[in-house]
Amino acid sequence: MTEFKNGAARILVSTDLMGRGIDIHQLSLVLNYEFPKLREGYLHRVGRAGRYGRKGVGINLVSQAEAASLIEVEKYYSTKIEEMPMDLAEVERDLTN
Repeated sequence: MTEFKNGAARILVSTDLMGRGIDIHQLSLVLNYEFPKLREGYLHRVGRAGRYGRKGVGINLVSQAEAASLIEVEKYYSTKIEEMPMDLAEVERDLTN
């Protein structure tokens, strides 16, 4: 964790439990390999990116079995989780604008 916070390590793999304690200013990307089972977990995970007035990106890998959970999160939080654009440069442009 210290190496990640200091920038010596660029990737951190975390569990739900550890993810709640991560508070890193320069974190701009969260990748959910599994979509959270509880809707509150989504905010805890994705909320790690773009904190302190910065922009961030949350990428979710969602299986067919998890699709209902994604829809539940969208409905509960009145939001739309967009599909990843084919051109990843669009994501980078969104972060810099």
